[in-house]
Amino acid sequence: MIEGRATARHVRTSAQKAKLVLDLIRGQDVNRALATLRFARKGVARDVEKVVRSAVANAQQKPGVSSDVDRLYIGACYANQGTYLKRIRAAPMGRAFRILKRTAHLTVTVRERIEAATSGTTSSDLAGDVSAVTATPKRRTASTRTGRRKRTSKAKSARSKAAGEKLPVTKAKKSD
Repeated sequence: MIEGRATARHVRTSAQKAKLVLDLIRGQDVNRALATLRFARKGVARDVEKVVRSAVANAQQKPGVSSDVDRLYIGACYANQGTYLKRIRAAPMGRAFRILKRTAHLTVTVRERIEAATSGTTSSDLAGDVSAVTATPKRRTASTRTGRRKRTSKAKSARSKAAGEKLPVTKAKKSD
């Protein structure tokens, strides 16, 4: 499997802002990712576009690789926190406030998409395989981790009324 990787270090943005853009292109084909970045309304999109183009060029430089860009997709992309540029801002009464100008390290990995082997199989066989692969397991939410849901006050009162129990009455405090 062919893979190309590129990293831009000390990009003058926060890693949190860069992750918003990288989440847009993760898993997409390279051409679609570049189109997405071109029209993204974020300043860091231009830096990410440069890194994607560099990763594609690095993948094409490997021996035995076809120059077909259509088979490449964004395999992994992430933004790590870089160093801070520490600055001082004058504050009242002789004090100083620290300003942290954040940087990020952007990494993009492009991979070659593997073609499905279709020799000796019918389209109905492939359709069955695709549905089995694309089925994702059910995600466990916070309420089902413990096996029971949290009960609200309405649920408690409805349950107690059904059982014929009386709820304890709380007295309201007087306000002056």
